[in-house]
Amino acid sequence: MLQLAAVHHIAIICSDYEVSKRFYTEVLGFTILGEYYRAERQSYKLDLALNGQYLIELFSFPNPPKRPSRPEASGLRHVAFAVTDLDAAIVHLNGQGVSTEPVRVDEHTGRRFTFFADPDELPLELYEA
Repeated sequence: MLQLAAVHHIAIICSDYEVSKRFYTEVLGFTILGEYYRAERQSYKLDLALNGQYLIELFSFPNPPKRPSRPEASGLRHVAFAVTDLDAAIVHLNGQGVSTEPVRVDEHTGRRFTFFADPDELPLELYEA
């Protein structure tokens, strides 16, 4: 059996690099580990960390296709982030102009969660740990 050690990173392609860079760093609080421009691809690659752990590669490409639908398109459904205080996280996001869905309760764990979206409508979740 394959012995996976951990999730290394999540790759996200954005349509507006500066808008998404601001969202992930200023709104969500990721730190930049490295930022690279690849001229041959007309593409930026931004390596982002959360609490010191490399987590997201944010890419820009010229004219990427739109996501087919939300959230039940084939492929990645959403990315979930753990938070200790869901209410405070919602207040922060709403204060930054980010809309959140009504809070739900996981029927299996009893934990609360909500969904919101990044600038490209990628579904993101906050899950109260």
